[in-house]
Amino acid sequence: MSKGHLPVADQATVRRASVRLIRKDTRAFTAVLALNAAAALTGLAGPWLLGRIIDEVRAGEGVAAVDRLSLVLVVCAGTQLLLARFARYVGHRFGERTLARVREEFVDRVLALPASVVERAGTGDLTARGTADVATVGTTLRDAGPELLINSVQFLFLLAAVFVLDPLLGAVGVFGLLPIWFVLRWYLRRARDGYLAEGEATSEVAEILAATASGARTVEALRLEERRVRASREALDTARRARLYALYRRSVCSPVVEGAYLLPVAGVLLVGGMLHAQGVMSLGSVVAAALYLQQLVNP
Repeated sequence: MSKGHLPVADQATVRRASVRLIRKDTRAFTAVLALNAAAALTGLAGPWLLGRIIDEVRAGEGVAAVDRLSLVLVVCAGTQLLLARFARYVGHRFGERTLARVREEFVDRVLALPASVVERAGTGDLTARGTADVATVGTTLRDAGPELLINSVQFLFLLAAVFVLDPLLGAVGVFGLLPIWFVLRWYLRRARDGYLAEGEATSEVAEILAATASGARTVEALRLEERRVRASREALDTARRARLYALYRRSVCSPVVEGAYLLPVAGVLLVGGMLHAQGVMSLGSVVAAALYLQQLVNP
């Protein structure tokens, strides 16, 4: 038996809720931002120093110059490692505290609902909201959120570093990333409705399982086994189609994104090699720009 589901928040409501949760732990969120920014800035030193080492060697400098730059490179790498470690630590603590607040608010709001609303929603929808949805929020706040924040900060700093080395190489890098922008627009237009459909199908499966288990004696007494089996198969088939559609979207988006990450590196090496051959740019600058863009693939 299908029941009415609890309402789903729109994007504006989700943004307001996110801001409200951040404001409740502003100090930790600020620390996450600061540590991530510091780690990203420190990471910019590595490719630049390696480029300097290449230029120094080509200029005929001795071992002392290479050793000096190498020592600075090791110090910067260790500093970045420590900053990134503390950034993730603070980010995970922030995510766990926020997840606890989400769980508490969910229970409080459900208990505050009228009994008729809870009955119409059904056990399946409440179970899915309290388990799968809350777990998804927790994963986002604890893992995906900090990871996205770190990668976004590094992305901006890395592109800025390439533009500082040479604006033309920066433009080549941005042009190579354009396929990602197009495929992300395609994906995001379909993602929300697809995931909502997947969540609704999951709620329906949970509802049918809960209703069948709780009314097992009634089902057996009225000989409704075939009807319940048929309803379960239909719900599972709907859930399977919803998950396959979500998998289809990811199977289109992920290869394009992964492949597009290689285009900026290839473009910078090609254009930078031409500029170096003409004596306009040093080999160290070309290598540094390529390494900056390579970090977009493995930040």
